[in-house]
Amino acid sequence: MTRTVRIGGACGFFGDSSLAPRQLIDAGVDYLILDYLAEATMSQLGMMKRHRADLGYATDFTEWVWKDNLQILKQTGTKIVTNAGGVNPAACVARMRHFGQEAGLDFRIAFVEGDDLLDRIDELADQTEMFVGSPFPPREHILTANAYLGGGPIARALAAGADVVITGRCVDSALTLGILMHEFGWTGADLDKLSQGSLAGHVIECGAQGSGGLFTDWEDVPDWSNIGYPIIECAADGSFVVTKPAGTGGLVTPAVVAEQILYEVGDPQAYMLPDVVCDFAQVKVEPAGPDRVRVTGATGYPPTGCYKVCVTWADGFRSMAFMPVVGRDAARKAQRQAEAVLERVNRMLRDRNLGPFRASRIELLGTESSYGANARALGTREVIYKLAVEHDDAEAFKPFLREFDSPTTSMSVGTTGWFGARAEVKPVMRVFSATIPREAVAVHVQFEGQTLDAGEGRPAATFDPALIERPAPGHAAEGGENQALSEVPLIDLAWARSGDKGDAFNVGVIARRPEYLPWIRAALDPAAMLDWFAHEFERASDSAVHRYEVPGMNAINLHFLNSLGGGQFASLRLDPLAKGKAQQLLDMPVKVPSALVGR
Repeated sequence: MTRTVRIGGACGFFGDSSLAPRQLIDAGVDYLILDYLAEATMSQLGMMKRHRADLGYATDFTEWVWKDNLQILKQTGTKIVTNAGGVNPAACVARMRHFGQEAGLDFRIAFVEGDDLLDRIDELADQTEMFVGSPFPPREHILTANAYLGGGPIARALAAGADVVITGRCVDSALTLGILMHEFGWTGADLDKLSQGSLAGHVIECGAQGSGGLFTDWEDVPDWSNIGYPIIECAADGSFVVTKPAGTGGLVTPAVVAEQILYEVGDPQAYMLPDVVCDFAQVKVEPAGPDRVRVTGATGYPPTGCYKVCVTWADGFRSMAFMPVVGRDAARKAQRQAEAVLERVNRMLRDRNLGPFRASRIELLGTESSYGANARALGTREVIYKLAVEHDDAEAFKPFLREFDSPTTSMSVGTTGWFGARAEVKPVMRVFSATIPREAVAVHVQFEGQTLDAGEGRPAATFDPALIERPAPGHAAEGGENQALSEVPLIDLAWARSGDKGDAFNVGVIARRPEYLPWIRAALDPAAMLDWFAHEFERASDSAVHRYEVPGMNAINLHFLNSLGGGQFASLRLDPLAKGKAQQLLDMPVKVPSALVGR
């Protein structure tokens, strides 16, 4: 039999369930990968480290996953690779050793260092932001600066004999790719295998999203309370099967896996990673048994020769406050009340010579305000209004927090009061993305008192966009005037998944049947998408929608640029991570032949 390596995706973000690691260990995986880091998480960890020098890592890992599973990890020999080190991998390892000593257990722990470039920001300061072209942020406001490392250092640590590998910032999929590079001896010349291995990592890096979580057909997914986390079984040629532990909830089908493959992807033929540029256009997802899906067909191009660098920086402050209003005309009452509070506080700020809020946003939760002109909720008698504001000066929020609750007895009838904690003031965190040559970053593995060189240097060849072989443009449906047409919501024809990348989002749309795709393509052209999501592009310059063909999965991928109001911790919107954009698109009416729908 061909040897396979079984890797479980036990964590998708800082806050994921602590139940997944034991579930996957009991399922007999060889490795656990746990992914804790996003751009916004890096800023949080950077603030933690400023507060206390022994923090700055993912404490969920040390206090829950590691502490609670020490005995079973030792018994089974299951290995762990995780980026829980955040901006302080050494402190993470020190905490792990503390718990190990308490339990009388010894583990061979390695950690990767070199991604932290905070003391080298002057080398990046001549660059403009790689996606939106903004200038380099003020140095005194910068919290973190980290290069996204690849799988090579992880493979180096495992080859040295580590039971556990802790990294700082690396690309999410590198946690898996590093394991596969070590197990199968893949080198930089094995581009297709590196692409397949990166795709395997992408499928499981978000935890249960790869095994039924967030699936379009959510009613088909059993037992959310015991959802199974994904496992990949990878062979030496890079092909892999996606599955989950027996007896668990969740669902693994080609559609589930296809949704996750397109999640947070811009150009699916130029998915740029430190080790390889991936092309997913011809990827195939095929059933291989109950809750088993075989994935093949990813190809690779040489890497760019650069690391992407994520710089997070503080740009003023923000606060978001919530208030319920019930009764007749609840939405109109809530809108007027929120506007009145904002007007009152802005007047108070002017009186204090602080100036008005630099940005504000009113959203009525319960009225589909995030849908813009596509909203359908009318006459609702129960809403919660959200009033979000930004200002350069933290002092501006004192009158805001004081006055926000005052309408409970002085403005709209039906105002119930909000008897939870008062709203908080938090910094606005922005991301600046740049690049640095790979050979300019000294990467090392610290293991057993030794410093091991893990620098990857410049690759033998670098990426050239001319290498991409674009599929023939898919044809849009024609001849509708000669046949009876029906108008149905897109969800009847397709599955879809959306995700954010900075101030942009994507929606991957997978046809439920191949014959639906031309009609989907005809409806979802870039101009129609700019119109459907017009409310997402408000006040943005250089907005655009790019559409890419993914014929291997009967899919298209839509990439919406400058569309999230800054994204993540820089946005005042209800959905700054674009989790609901696919849901909004799936309500779009699409014309298809009546006979085709009838089948």
